[in-house]
Amino acid sequence: MLRFLYVIFMNLFRAPYMITRMRYEADHAERFSEEERYKLVRHTIYLMKKSGRITTECYGEENLPSEGGYVMYPNHQGKYDALGIISSHKEPCSLVMDEKKSHTILVSEFVDLCQGKRLKKDDVRQALRIINDVAADVKQGKKYILFPEGGYEFNNKNKVCDFKAGSFKCAVKSKAPIVPVALIDSYKVFNSFYMGKITTEVHFLKPLYYEDYKGLKTQQIAAIVKERIEEAIEEVLKNRNSR
Repeated sequence: MLRFLYVIFMNLFRAPYMITRMRYEADHAERFSEEERYKLVRHTIYLMKKSGRITTECYGEENLPSEGGYVMYPNHQGKYDALGIISSHKEPCSLVMDEKKSHTILVSEFVDLCQGKRLKKDDVRQALRIINDVAADVKQGKKYILFPEGGYEFNNKNKVCDFKAGSFKCAVKSKAPIVPVALIDSYKVFNSFYMGKITTEVHFLKPLYYEDYKGLKTQQIAAIVKERIEEAIEEVLKNRNSR
């Protein structure tokens, strides 16, 4: 949280221009291509990273499907998670976010520029509509970030919590590839008291294609994705400790 306030302070001089520009492009999406809006999102993240002394290393880009839409399912550590993935994901992608957390300044602009979906967790009908909308978008070739944990613990130290099986329904409905994403040390950016230079990691793991999971229940899919992410994190941390 302290770093978040620090980043805001360091960017006060450019905030009026950047937020106004982001709001304008988000409100007039018909005038700007998806690529142009995504470029603005990534540029804004770059400025935040530079002023906040944040580095994000990306691994496994070769695992991303080269054609069509897919859904990325990362572990959830904090406010920086989606920003770290977007800064590492060169092609435009969108996200599904908790509606209650999506209306603050800057966050709202990010969501709208990416044409993200706002999920009301306590509204079953709206959640079903979001699942169907995401599935339709993915069928048309769009890429999404969806956090299956649904939330995160403050300063979680790379712990992976239980995945909600329902979050995988949109991938199943669209018969799209599922890309597990392992986030490491992302919590240190905005969800800890750590203030030094920080390097986070984004690992795009090998995807599950429809042929791999078509006979499985969503609970089984969730367990497989969670296990792969946990194994990837464990391997990275083990290698660090052995140096």
